[in-house]
Amino acid sequence: MLCIEPAKLSDAEAIHKLVTFWADRGDMLHRPIGEIYEAIRDFKVARLDGEVVGTGSLHIMGADLAEVRSLAVKEDVQAKGIGAGIVSQCVDDARMFGLDRVFALTYKPGFFEKQGFSLANVMEFPQKVWNECVRCPFFTNCKEVAVVLDLKDDLRVPLA
Repeated sequence: MLCIEPAKLSDAEAIHKLVTFWADRGDMLHRPIGEIYEAIRDFKVARLDGEVVGTGSLHIMGADLAEVRSLAVKEDVQAKGIGAGIVSQCVDDARMFGLDRVFALTYKPGFFEKQGFSLANVMEFPQKVWNECVRCPFFTNCKEVAVVLDLKDDLRVPLA
């Protein structure tokens, strides 16, 4: 049975392993294990029969903006709605916090567009660019695409 829930400290190693797998393939950026521990409250995990098979986090950037980051699903269970479920729960959290927008930087913009996001210019998110991107080794040659979901006029109520 699949369930998506807030991560626990004991999930940090599994989260790190998933992120590292995809980062080693060039599909996302690496996250040091220490950073995962520091941000563990931001993370969701998808468990299938008790095993962590997916992860993602909602990182609040300011009073009106958050980023979906570190979205990773185990290769053998992809295309089963796990990533979409994690993104949906992150967006529900953003609604609960009263945020206006959620964005992501991704190599797979089509996936996020299926979740209701639209393409954006990364410079719409200066908090991200000047606080984090500038420290990235790919800053001058970034191939990630920015996507955004506007929640200001969203009438849906988050699932509580």
